[in-house]
Amino acid sequence: MKRIRNLTADLVSQTLSVTYADNESRTFPLYTPEAFQAISRLWLKTGWAAKYSYNFSWMGRPVIQLPEDLLMVQEVIHKVQPQVIIETGLAHGGSSVFYASLLEILGRGRVISIDIEIRPHNREAIEAHPLKKRITLIERSSVAPETLEEVRNLISPNEKVMVILDSNHTKEHVRRELELYGPLVTSGSYIVAADGIMEDLIDVPGGKAEWTRDNPKAAVHEFLAAHPEFELDSEPTRLGVTYWPDAYLRRK
Repeated sequence: MKRIRNLTADLVSQTLSVTYADNESRTFPLYTPEAFQAISRLWLKTGWAAKYSYNFSWMGRPVIQLPEDLLMVQEVIHKVQPQVIIETGLAHGGSSVFYASLLEILGRGRVISIDIEIRPHNREAIEAHPLKKRITLIERSSVAPETLEEVRNLISPNEKVMVILDSNHTKEHVRRELELYGPLVTSGSYIVAADGIMEDLIDVPGGKAEWTRDNPKAAVHEFLAAHPEFELDSEPTRLGVTYWPDAYLRRK
């Protein structure tokens, strides 16, 4: 996706002029999908810098996710109906509770949430939550051999497994997680690598130049090149309003 250098919206002529980093310029009718996607890319960047995703909670726990991404991953969970969701990256536990609430509605399943550090107040809140019965916490690095062994022991044969990677977002770490947890994903289910938007955030406050190559999306494409048993599914992020571009890898 080409980087955008300039956007100019004219509400009188109802057009959006877009100049890209390579100096190509295009003009779209303002109220079209093409204009919506270009404006959304800017909105996503300003929202990231303003910590927009830090403003929400799910059933009492802070959930540091773009609401659009929560709705889209809900669509996938409903389609797959997994019995086990493995999540790396716990933070305050909001996403764990979110996934557990979806499984509660389905009437089955559990979430295995892994984090290298679970702060005492977060653990206490999760363990006191009404949905704790569907959440198992593991406090250890997601790529430690003993973590993978523990996760495997928590999965019964023939259970449908989905994996969501949202811990350390370096390319190296995500690539390692994909290699370790990809084999646990059952046919027709997904492994999801969050926050590939990093590659588009190098010019925002707090962004880093190395994110153009050091990001989850880069890890995904390396993994796909080496693993033909997985394919990229772009349908969940079809509108482009996401922090998770090229995130959904479906096991064939």
